[in-house]
Amino acid sequence: MDIGQRLAANMKRLRKEKGWSQEELADQTGLHRTYISGVERCTRNPTIVAVEKIAVALGVSAGALLD
Repeated sequence: MDIGQRLAANMKRLRKEKGWSQEELADQTGLHRTYISGVERCTRNPTIVAVEKIAVALGVSAGALLD
């Protein structure tokens, strides 16, 4: 599993644990829902700024998303 796949899997798992839709995560991060979807499907490579926004919204460190 490469780093993008790990990010996608962790992001989706944490989002679902919170009971959030992609739309809710998008609202919490200020990112667009289609961007969130693309990251989760590994069709978009997020910037480090986007990874940090996602991590903060999900209540974890950016490193935890990549582990």
